Amino acid sequence: MIREQVKSAQVEAMKAGDKERLAAVRLILAKIKDRDIELRTASTVPDDDTVVVEVLQKMVKQRRESIEMFKNGGRDELAAKEQAEVEVIESFLPQQMSEDETRAVIDGIKAEVGAASIKDMGRVMAVLKERHGSVIDMSKASGLVKAALG
Repeated sequence: MIREQVKSAQVEAMKAGDKERLAAVRLILAKIKDRDIELRTASTVPDDDTVVVEVLQKMVKQRRESIEMFKNGGRDELAAKEQAEVEVIESFLPQQMSEDETRAVIDGIKAEVGAASIKDMGRVMAVLKERHGSVIDMSKASGLVKAALG
């Protein structure tokens, strides 16, 4: 389980005295705990790894947006700090599909649901997220689906 990997990484970072990694791991654990609290009132709760992967993907997306803003603002030291956090967060994510693998999966789903135009993008994206959401960057996949249907 990914949650256990994160907890053990926290202990390892403490023992190694790696303050930057420890801070990033603690941020991850805090976000996971926040998500657990949100799910207390949910009627259906997804499995644990799915929840953790969603949290990690959201954190990576936020950091990448921050990196872009910091670079545009000339704050390279802050961008470097965010990049270091991205690397720690991504170390816990499952191996992501390559772009070619993603295109192949999209083509298969497109044929399966009978998608012919951009109007069918929502159906394709829903199936894609349901089956492969943990191993595909959905923001990149959106562009690939649009290109495949366009």
